Amino acid sequence: MTDNVAALRQLLLNAPCDALPMTYQQVASALALTPPRTIAQVTQALEQLMREDAAQQKPFTAALVVSRRGDGLPAAGFFELAVDLGRFPADTAQHEEAYRAEFQRALNAR
Repeated sequence: MTDNVAALRQLLLNAPCDALPMTYQQVASALALTPPRTIAQVTQALEQLMREDAAQQKPFTAALVVSRRGDGLPAAGFFELAVDLGRFPADTAQHEEAYRAEFQRALNAR
């Protein structure tokens, strides 16, 4: 798991700006993750990245990964953990705006 976390961080930090955000599936493919539960493996690694970034007061690198739903946002778990870590407001109506700002911070911090 820690190998996935380190590889994921490197992938996101080194990806060309025009390749971001990446989808969970693109990350799974880029990291050559194998079934079962490839998206769950990505999710677990992203959550660990968020915890590490929060502990170091850094922007969430995980904000560079979104769902392929088409709305350009991460899955619900991203927002839940961001709230739990004290970085996003509990009010879900503010999540999209908070995410867009966090995405920009993460992009700028690379």
